[in-house]
Amino acid sequence: MADEKKNWLGPYIPEGSFIREIVQQVKLVYGLMLDPRVHPVTKLIPLAALAYWISPVDLIMGVPGLSAVDDVTVLVLGMRFFLEFAPPDVVHEHLKRLTQQASVNWKVVDDPPAPPPPPEPPTSGEVVDGTYRVEEKKE
Repeated sequence: MADEKKNWLGPYIPEGSFIREIVQQVKLVYGLMLDPRVHPVTKLIPLAALAYWISPVDLIMGVPGLSAVDDVTVLVLGMRFFLEFAPPDVVHEHLKRLTQQASVNWKVVDDPPAPPPPPEPPTSGEVVDGTYRVEEKKE
C-alpha cells in the first residue's frame, strides 16, 4: 500500500478522468462512513465539513467570489483528512470493492500485474523441431 497513488484528495483509482476520480473518492468516503471498522470520531470529520458547507458562516467574508472558495476548501480538506485518518487496510479494501463494481477495466495500484495469457497450441497436432534457411530463387 506504500506505492498507492494519491492526489490532492487522497487515494484513488489511477485510470480515468479527473471527474471520475472525484466521483470514486466520494463513493469511497460514503462506503467508509457506513463501515463499522472506521472509528466514530473519524466519521465526524466529513460530517463537520458538510455542516460548515451548509452553514451561513464563512471564513472569508465580504470578498466577492472568494466566499465559495473557503467552502470548497473545507470540503476538500475534510475528505482528505477523513481518508488519511481512516484505517489504511479498510480504505484499500473499499478501493478494491469499487474497482470490482466499476464497468471499466480499473485496478488498484499495488495489485500484481495480470499473468500473461497462456501460449496458443500449435494448429496441427504434430510439432516439428528443426532449423531452416531462406534461399533466394535464381532465374
